[in-house]
Amino acid sequence: MAEHDNDDVATLRATLEARTLELESLRAELEETNRGVLALYSELDVQAEQLRQATELKSRFLAYMSHEFRTPIVAIQSITRLLIDRVDGPLTSEQERQVTFVRDTAAEFAEMVNDLLDLARLEAGRVDVSPAWFDMVALFDALRGMFKPVLTNPELSLIFEEPHDIPKLFSDDRKVSHILRNFISNALKFTPGGEVRVSAHSDDPATITFSVRDTGIGIPAEAHDAVFQDFVQIDSPLQRRYRGSGLGLALSKRLAEVLGGSVGFESEVGVGSRFYVTLPVTYGAPPNVSSAGAPDSKAGSTVNGNGHGQ
Repeated sequence: MAEHDNDDVATLRATLEARTLELESLRAELEETNRGVLALYSELDVQAEQLRQATELKSRFLAYMSHEFRTPIVAIQSITRLLIDRVDGPLTSEQERQVTFVRDTAAEFAEMVNDLLDLARLEAGRVDVSPAWFDMVALFDALRGMFKPVLTNPELSLIFEEPHDIPKLFSDDRKVSHILRNFISNALKFTPGGEVRVSAHSDDPATITFSVRDTGIGIPAEAHDAVFQDFVQIDSPLQRRYRGSGLGLALSKRLAEVLGGSVGFESEVGVGSRFYVTLPVTYGAPPNVSSAGAPDSKAGSTVNGNGHGQ
């Protein structure tokens, strides 16, 4: 009997020793796994820091490049202005055509530089928001005056609808104007004839939606996903006639997000497009004033591309 008990004890001891070896082996594996996980985290941290540095360097490069380009571009614009104004004497019709081409090209480059600089500021998180109360009538009047000189196509009208029952907006009017300028510029560029219509409406007391609708060439469905991406230009005969940075819509999207809003669009080839931005009535918390206490702006006028009321 004692011999049988000794055998049981020996078997139990062997089993415990085997289990102990298994546990030690498992512990060693876990420690090795933990070391691997820690090494992976460390590598991810290094890669994240490298990505941050690369993003910062790109932003600095864009900012420096944009700044350095401004001086020669401004010089070219000044010289062409003097030539077109005949300050140094008359021009032949061919010389005027060539100087006008140089002036227009310089203006395109200036727009690209401005877009790049805005992109660098956005990516660096160095965009300040300066909110204040403003109404839609003043905003639309400013935009109408801004685009009046470039409306040279008699078959195209730019119409600003009267903003009915639209409250004042507490936001950064310059950034809102920048978003709408990009939408309107694109619409005018890709609308050979018909109209571009700008409007504002408020279905929700807390938000305002600005829309820019055109009767232009439209955007094919397969290109919809790329519209708001950086440096994207939709291939079309009109696109090949007009150069650009492909940043306007991407910048509009980011500016809208900075203001707490969002952008979107609807488009059909041969029918036209509608780009819109929805913004909160109040950005952040306005000092000592609630959105309900802001005076409403109900006056306004619908204008056409020639700047006359309709």
